[in-house]
Amino acid sequence: MQQIYSDFNLDSNKQNTNILKVLRKIPILLLLGDILGLLICLNITLWLTLGESINLLDPILTGFILLIITGMYLANTYNPDSQIAGLRTPARIIICHLVLAAIIAATIYLSGVWEKSVLLTKNVWLPSLGLFTLWSISTRMTTVAWMRSRTEQTRWLILGAGDHTVEFVKTFLQKNPFGKLVILVEDKKEAINKESISQSQGKRLHVNNLSQLHFWSKQHWSGVIVGSEIKLSDELVKHVMEARLQGSPVYRLPEFCEASWYKLPSSFLQDTWFAFSQGFNLVNSPLQLKLKKFLDKFVAGILLLILSPLMLLVALLIKLDSPGPVFYSQSRTGINCQPFKVHKFRSMYQDAEKRGAQWASKRDPRITRVGYWIRILRIDELPQIWNVLKGEMSLIGPRPERPEFDTKLKQEIPYYDVRYLVKPGITGWAQVMYPYGASVEDAYEKLSYDLYYIKNYSLFLDIAIFFKTIRVVLLGKGR
Repeated sequence: MQQIYSDFNLDSNKQNTNILKVLRKIPILLLLGDILGLLICLNITLWLTLGESINLLDPILTGFILLIITGMYLANTYNPDSQIAGLRTPARIIICHLVLAAIIAATIYLSGVWEKSVLLTKNVWLPSLGLFTLWSISTRMTTVAWMRSRTEQTRWLILGAGDHTVEFVKTFLQKNPFGKLVILVEDKKEAINKESISQSQGKRLHVNNLSQLHFWSKQHWSGVIVGSEIKLSDELVKHVMEARLQGSPVYRLPEFCEASWYKLPSSFLQDTWFAFSQGFNLVNSPLQLKLKKFLDKFVAGILLLILSPLMLLVALLIKLDSPGPVFYSQSRTGINCQPFKVHKFRSMYQDAEKRGAQWASKRDPRITRVGYWIRILRIDELPQIWNVLKGEMSLIGPRPERPEFDTKLKQEIPYYDVRYLVKPGITGWAQVMYPYGASVEDAYEKLSYDLYYIKNYSLFLDIAIFFKTIRVVLLGKGR
């Protein structure tokens, strides 16, 4: 036991019970730090070159900052997970700033506005961008060091090692490469299960018997996670309550996944969870539903007007590239499992599915030359704006699935039909959080994000998905 104390630092008074809340604030802190850094860099450069200070009310200053921050967001430098990537983050920042420098230079040259503000002279904005490159790299590297030091100190107590908990622990160890776990098993079957997760983990993982909970519950934990298959006896609840009253957050598996990974794996859920969970505003709130319907049609109408020239160009390119129609319609499953026809730009050769329905794959030979690019940029989805105007789809929601696949997925994935409580969308939480799927396993992962969206829907979440979609399109991370 003394060795466990040493390995897990259980005798430390240092508590990390708010680590999840702290990590979730990192994007905002990085954003505010970048705005402050830009102001400092511009002020230093302006003072050294002209002996002046920046005017905070200058609209050109506001536009410059918005452009830089937008570029940093599109380069995915505000995602805490990406900060662990080490040298890839500085490389991403440097490439981003080179592209921004080219955009700024071209804009200033073509518009001829350099005389309107001293900020637009190359002796000011270019050195400022160079200084900001050093600033943003140093803040990210500092964030990496800080996150690693914090996560190395995290200690998690997991109760139970059933099949679902084993699946959870494997994912946990992948997503939290520096934290430490103590797992308390309930019976012999769970003791066997723990072997599949204890290999090659060294001092990061310790397994003990649930009968020792009275000892473990008295320690300070970053969190206590209760497995979905464990029996909640009065004694177990008493010790879990004791841990919580001492300051350790307590989670069930679904709540932890929801709070930290922004998804809800369906295998962790039960009927009672759906019965008593908060949220599901698109199902329970008529006001939220009416607002979403109004915004869908209003924004879809604007998008149709703005994107019409692009859609005409794409239609021409498709016609020139390969024989066949410009559009194609396909049966999909909509809200309440009602079928409807979805419309897309044709991206495959004619008669591509003469052998039956099949998932698209990487480097699919059925995809045309133009089809490859419009799928990468997701332009093939634009005709679905018409489906939104007809009320069959939403701009944002779960991806509409084909009936041929839908029947199989309902049989193999628990609670798959819950996604049909809302309208399918052109884009969605699953589409921006998970790459294009072409298997039952991928469909399971995507459903976990769809369930998160359905439970946690808000206008702000839709706005976040909209901006994430723009980033996916601009970075060519479509199919």
